[in-house]
Amino acid sequence: MTKFIVVAGGVISGVGKGVTTAALGKVLKEHGYATTLIKIDPYINFDAGTLRPTEHGEVWVTDDGGEIDQDLGTYERFMNQPMPKKNNLTTGQIYKAVIDKERAGGYLGQTVQFVPHITDEIKRRIKDAAQDYEIAIIEIGGTVGDYENVPFLFALKSLERELGPHNMTYVLVTYLPIPNHIGEMKTKPTQQAIRLLGQEGILPDFIICRAQHPLDAIRKRKIEEFANIASDRIISAPDIETIYQIPLDLEKEHIGEKILTHMHLVSRKKPDWRAWQKLVDAIKSPEKRINIAIVGKYIDSGDFSMTDSYLSIYQALIHAGAERNCGITIQWIDAKKYETDPSLLNELDEVDGLIIPGGFGHSGVEGKMRAIEYVRTHNIPYLGLCYGMQLAAIEFARNVCAMKGAHTTEVDTHTAHPIIDILPTQKEFLSASDYGGTMRLGSYTAHVKETSMVGALYKGAYKITDGSCMVEERHRHRYEMNPRYVRALEEKGLLFSGSYTREDGTKLMEFLELPDHRFFVATQAHPEFKSRLGDANPLFKGFLDACIGK
Repeated sequence: MTKFIVVAGGVISGVGKGVTTAALGKVLKEHGYATTLIKIDPYINFDAGTLRPTEHGEVWVTDDGGEIDQDLGTYERFMNQPMPKKNNLTTGQIYKAVIDKERAGGYLGQTVQFVPHITDEIKRRIKDAAQDYEIAIIEIGGTVGDYENVPFLFALKSLERELGPHNMTYVLVTYLPIPNHIGEMKTKPTQQAIRLLGQEGILPDFIICRAQHPLDAIRKRKIEEFANIASDRIISAPDIETIYQIPLDLEKEHIGEKILTHMHLVSRKKPDWRAWQKLVDAIKSPEKRINIAIVGKYIDSGDFSMTDSYLSIYQALIHAGAERNCGITIQWIDAKKYETDPSLLNELDEVDGLIIPGGFGHSGVEGKMRAIEYVRTHNIPYLGLCYGMQLAAIEFARNVCAMKGAHTTEVDTHTAHPIIDILPTQKEFLSASDYGGTMRLGSYTAHVKETSMVGALYKGAYKITDGSCMVEERHRHRYEMNPRYVRALEEKGLLFSGSYTREDGTKLMEFLELPDHRFFVATQAHPEFKSRLGDANPLFKGFLDACIGK
């Protein structure tokens, strides 16, 4: 029987439930248990695909084509195992499934109600996601007391009644603020969170206390008395330099053994954290440091948009840097400023490499292409991701192949040279205003030329057959490199080093590179989604090596 751990947040959002859930999963996996992680998002959206990155953070893409909350990316990076799209539940999914079933006569004339139909659908989906795993950790998004969370808390309490109390463990992640005008850590928000959980019939078995500083004995005693749980189940989790330190800190408190004991389980093996610790040490105290510029469009809304809109790229750089014992300083650059003042491009001489990430629309496009032209002509390492590949091809067509006005039809539908164009199937979706879940999504396999730079980077990481390197990466886009222009660009020196062949025989370009450049590589995929601590993506490692060499 699967045992469940429920992770709920306190009265303040953004306290780190996602990384805590991921760290707990990593700990229990290291103790020998098959563990999976599930995210409940209480918003009514069906999935995260149509949400703005500047508001919700990046959209994570699963192997099976799910557009998911970014916390599933954190889960995969810690667990080093893929999470399917069914591991993300939203209110929209639940109600749509129930209504669809009712419309199809699935309830045989019953009156469809919140209880039991909505709660039963929640439990069904949780059990389905947890199937074949010994432990499933469920993170409930939002904060305790949110109206949107009530159906899920009610369903989980019902699941506890079915399975028995020792098969359900509740973990509260709470924040203890230290107001500047007082200078004292306050426990009231934690007490309120415990009280609000209690209104749903739930009492936490463990409390993880987030704060700027470690929890002291006085505050721990206050929480112990209010929550009526043993002090050794109140875990201090102060701010740290890197999120990958969290499982190490939790294990210092023996949280793995404590949770297993609570669930009437025993540790199957002694975790060996030496390799993980070595990588964490490299992140915290690297031998060298390089400066990477990321030129994007989701930059002008403050620090949140910079870090969360491109979270996986940042983490992929951290992973590659840890393996090379190299620290990463990121210079976030708004592409639009190169459109208004091209003279500012000289600042790219001071960086060790440039990344153009994925994106949509026309905003900042010309600025990005000016940046690409600059690093191409100044031999500065370049890595293009998704839109970054498309714009690299357009820039090359304009400035090397003399194709005046070359563009993507996403921006200019009347361009004389549609270097990037939309697939016919995508046109059908857009004409019907069908935007959710209709892009080329999920994992696709590309055949990469083994003698190319990309082939050399992936060699040993993926299978090589018939002179081709089989590379599997995740995608999220509507527009593709126009096959009609491939030969013309290659005749001028651009190499398309990898492609995916559709069922109708059409070859879609997946990788391009400039063989004579220090490092100029771009991909239609999002390789950042496959990068893990201890298993960094080959493209990011190659890019970093070139940047270090510069």
